[in-house]
Amino acid sequence: MSKDNTTPDPMEFMRSMWSKMGFNIPGIVTPTLDVEELDKRISDMKTVESWLKMNLSSLQMAIQGLEMQRTTIATMQAMSKMATEGAKSAEEATGNPFTNGMWPWNMMQNAAEQAAAAAQAATPPAPEGGKGKAAA
Repeated sequence: MSKDNTTPDPMEFMRSMWSKMGFNIPGIVTPTLDVEELDKRISDMKTVESWLKMNLSSLQMAIQGLEMQRTTIATMQAMSKMATEGAKSAEEATGNPFTNGMWPWNMMQNAAEQAAAAAQAATPPAPEGGKGKAAA
């Protein structure tokens, strides 16, 4: 058995892998000394960076929109559940207006009914046959 003390070169390994795929070794592995080429690469990278930031921003807005939609639907379902349970327990209510899930609506409705009753009580009754009477 022969011992082979030659360790494989990692760069040669990378070249062989990239060449099998039909690509050249990317510029990150083999740096260039040309300033114009570096400026072009920097410009390209900044373009990709801004594109990624725009996509990230769009993704975050979509996530926030879905979260708001979920919260709204969950709130509406909870309110509907409270309303149906409140209607069932309204018959068993102890007189506390806050036990019913619809207490804001009930409070406004009761206030409107009380205002209408007060307005009706404050209106003097119309005199019956008042046209034919003369002042004495």
